[in-house]
Amino acid sequence: MDEETFDDTVEGRSVSAAQRVFHALSSAPRRKILAYLSASGLTAGEIADRFSMSKPAVSQHLSILEAAGLIGREKQGQFVHYSLIENNLVNTLNGFVQEVCPVGRPIKKESQARTRGGLVPAKPAK
Repeated sequence: MDEETFDDTVEGRSVSAAQRVFHALSSAPRRKILAYLSASGLTAGEIADRFSMSKPAVSQHLSILEAAGLIGREKQGQFVHYSLIENNLVNTLNGFVQEVCPVGRPIKKESQARTRGGLVPAKPAK
């Protein structure tokens, strides 16, 4: 799991939320965890029972998903329950797509300009 650890800085540079999300999604076990959580929340033990890896390894995967803002946890008694944070995933992926999309990029720039107070005339989307 050493190669799977992920810090908030890489070579002294800050890591963006999008980078944390894509790092989290780069692992097949983490994608499977997200699939298991897609319909309902599960305890850490219930998640670990679905994998043939150690509980500490599953815990590391859960930590990476949580750091990326993809899942949340809630302590209930002696159990920790995990669930998806759907809006964070959607917003992060949407922000990334807008950066690389030829249609979305100009719209995002227009929106940013309007926020700063510089009204930019709207151009119709093709």
